[in-house]
Amino acid sequence: MMKRTERRSIVYFPEDLLVEILSRVPTKSLARLRSTSKRWNALVKDGRFAKKHYANSPNQSSLVLMVTNFRVDLVSVDYLHGKVTASAKITSQFNLQDHVSKQVDVCNAYHSDGLLVCITKDNRLVVWNPFSGQTRWIQARNSYNENDYYALGYDDKSPCYKILRMHRVVDDITVETESEVYDFASNSWRGIGSTTEWFIQQHRSRGMYVKGNTYWLALSKEPPLGHFLLCFDFSTERFQSLSLPSDINHQTLLGAVLSVTKEEQKLCMLATYGSDERFKSDVWIATKMESTGAMSWSKFRRFHSRIFMSVSVDHENKVLLCCNNLRVSNYNNILHIAGEDKYIHMDHDEESKRPLLLTYVPSLVQIQQGI
Repeated sequence: MMKRTERRSIVYFPEDLLVEILSRVPTKSLARLRSTSKRWNALVKDGRFAKKHYANSPNQSSLVLMVTNFRVDLVSVDYLHGKVTASAKITSQFNLQDHVSKQVDVCNAYHSDGLLVCITKDNRLVVWNPFSGQTRWIQARNSYNENDYYALGYDDKSPCYKILRMHRVVDDITVETESEVYDFASNSWRGIGSTTEWFIQQHRSRGMYVKGNTYWLALSKEPPLGHFLLCFDFSTERFQSLSLPSDINHQTLLGAVLSVTKEEQKLCMLATYGSDERFKSDVWIATKMESTGAMSWSKFRRFHSRIFMSVSVDHENKVLLCCNNLRVSNYNNILHIAGEDKYIHMDHDEESKRPLLLTYVPSLVQIQQGI
């Protein structure tokens, strides 16, 4: 008797339809599907797909990263708008491992498009995608220092990722900032200059990456003195000074911090005024950012909150998620929801020391490896 041979036909979907289908598949199932098709695997690795998949997730809560006690936690926050008590829970703890599969302690981190530039407790530098687990360890040209600040960005012209390192040299009279860039394609560092005209304070050293540029609040050493918005373009490898909202009163300004909105990834600034008894904070969102330096700002809303140095702006829910109080150390283990007047206590094994709060959208973008 002859055996019947069954023929299976393969159906090829248009890419936009396939993206729409796969973006609605749960994350755990998606991980298994990647191994079934090279085409699907390549599609899932695309960073644009990861953002669409995240946006289509049901019952979407706000995701943030908290770096505390040398660990990186993925925290899910449900605001619930007064129906019941807001909640926050650690859904994952990302473990950074080195080449010998040893768990590494993270003491500082800088975020860009789902990737982290991490400074380890033993003073090593690594670029890490906590969602996929991929890493690239970077050899420093000079030893790392607590006065070093970092930023990660993408050069569309090359195209490749780059790391900016700024090193502060402080003496009795001046503060000099030396800058260098690491190029992923050439696997090398090169100096791009130094300046004494401006500097970035240590508690504002974490820049915000938006559409190819990173932004900081800096202080000018040349007239006119005061705060300004500093921008670094990873394509031109140049710094540029930009304007802050014109309504900001620099005379009564107590604190200011930059952030990005969770949804559109727009640059925003939290400016805090007042006294120890009563604080008020205005949130401004950049509505226009041009290469010429032209900036337009729109006031989002006013909150009554203390001075926090880690802030995530949820434009859709009209709230701020804050931690790391500048003046009150026992606030460190608490997430504060400004606008909802709620506090969420985070459970940690020990008191957190200046935790970092990073607005986060999971990404499957691949880290370019060395030559």
